[in-house]
Amino acid sequence: MSYKQIYQEWIASSYFDTKTKEELLRIKDDENEIKERFYADLEFGTAGLRGIIGAGINRMNIYTVRKTTQGLANYIINAGFADRGVAIAYDSRRMSPEFADEAALVLSANGIKAYVFESLRPTPELSFAVRELKCIAGINITASHNPPEYNGYKVYWEDGAQITPPHDAGIMKEVKDVTDYSTVKTMGKKEAKDQGLYVSIGKDIDDKYIAELKKQVIHLDSIKSEGKNLKIVYTPLHGTGNIPARRVLEELGFENVYVVPEQELPDGEFPTVDYPNPEDEKAFALALKLAEEKDADLVLATDPDADRLGVYVKDTKSGKYISMTGNMSGCLLADYEIGQRKELNGKLPEDGALIKTIVTSNMADAIAKYYGIELIEVLTGFKFIGQQILGFETTGKGSYLFGFEESYGCLIGTHARDKDAIVATMALCEAAAYYKTKGMTLWDALVAMYERYGFYKDDVRSVTLKGIEGLNKIQTILETLRNDPPAEVGDYKVLSARDYKKDTIKDLTTGEVKPTGLPSSNVLYYDMTDNAWLCVRPSGTEPKVKFYFGVVGTSLEDADEKSKELADSVMAMIEKML
Repeated sequence: MSYKQIYQEWIASSYFDTKTKEELLRIKDDENEIKERFYADLEFGTAGLRGIIGAGINRMNIYTVRKTTQGLANYIINAGFADRGVAIAYDSRRMSPEFADEAALVLSANGIKAYVFESLRPTPELSFAVRELKCIAGINITASHNPPEYNGYKVYWEDGAQITPPHDAGIMKEVKDVTDYSTVKTMGKKEAKDQGLYVSIGKDIDDKYIAELKKQVIHLDSIKSEGKNLKIVYTPLHGTGNIPARRVLEELGFENVYVVPEQELPDGEFPTVDYPNPEDEKAFALALKLAEEKDADLVLATDPDADRLGVYVKDTKSGKYISMTGNMSGCLLADYEIGQRKELNGKLPEDGALIKTIVTSNMADAIAKYYGIELIEVLTGFKFIGQQILGFETTGKGSYLFGFEESYGCLIGTHARDKDAIVATMALCEAAAYYKTKGMTLWDALVAMYERYGFYKDDVRSVTLKGIEGLNKIQTILETLRNDPPAEVGDYKVLSARDYKKDTIKDLTTGEVKPTGLPSSNVLYYDMTDNAWLCVRPSGTEPKVKFYFGVVGTSLEDADEKSKELADSVMAMIEKML
């Protein structure tokens, strides 16, 4: 059927509710909007669903949620795991509680028990709950840091990580095979509860989750010494982090935690920010104002589903608050966690590993080399870090020490298998207390790292291209670069070109080709002279193509200048393609 026919079917069918039909009738004269909503199904990709809330097959609504959940239920039943149950969590976004219930009731109607959190919870706690309850899968209703008009649906497997092969492909096929919305099973909430198929969860999981986080503390002595002196400003950006972050800090002994009052309560409209993203400096405006008032040592922000952490630290010499990128805070925590565990135990496991994604700072490589541990590189997406941890467990080879990605996410411990901003908040505050006992700030500690490992500077630029035309342009950019790799970018000569879709690494000097060793992905990567690099990939969650790059300078200032020049060269190259 054409998109117009599907549009008419939604209006005519008795299956769809009156509110949905009224919304669709309001756009009857907007041809482009009808096309955008009905030209294709909202794609269930390797990260699940993510899209604009609204009526239509290419939108997030109760019907697309039901259809997706029916596909997941079919996969679970066919695999013989219907008796294991599914944990469900949701964030503060529009329609999140409703989507969570719709998913739960489809599972219940298929005879699969749904464990649903009684109120909003962070993404990492959902990951923990899947493992704690021994569920076969998990569903998290969240669009992470996207604008307010978005929501999403992430699927986790029994190890607590987002789905990876072969389950991702199997679930995607089952979802795609559900073509008739009226065949989707559902049931009433009271009936589901009466039959024990809808179970509310909350405090018991909360307590166990917080207890696991506290097990990761290395220097409780430092917290006891400086927890009463350290001043911390925190904002949950209207999301899920407020209660667990404040709880773990209070229980450990941090006495001066100031929460931004305007952003404390959950609110899916995100009224105080344009974009609830801790990568965006505008999101920190209110927190930095409060930090100035309180003379805070550090400023922390978690995104709406509390899996990513943004950080500003005070430089006591200049009196300014300095922003840390995800690479900076990730490397700081990696060095602290690995270094202090080595100091505490006298050594590290012989098979210890630090895991990063391919677009994450090469400073991680230098940290791993310094401590004599393995550096493992995986595709972008924290689920691939979780996959490595699962591999360690199943083979008995490999000890997870730390894992992070440039997009402000890391995991300390293995209680969860997704990035965890709550444990990162705890650990960063602990590190601040530890360094304070040494007469150092977190900024001092970071500068010391640069002096030890090198002045690495990493950055990212994005080009947003919305709609059908935008998707085509994104693919054109990737294919242009794939078919004709640049010989140089700015002042840097390209030494090798990695094509993760073709599984090739080509030496541009000798012509030698070898495999990447990683799964197929539509990503291009260029190793360049002077340890510079560039990576190009389409975003998995937003209508963007991203350009990641890194340089190494002789000082912070030199690295900043080189990074700026490379950024200008990259954008100039892309301008020619648009």
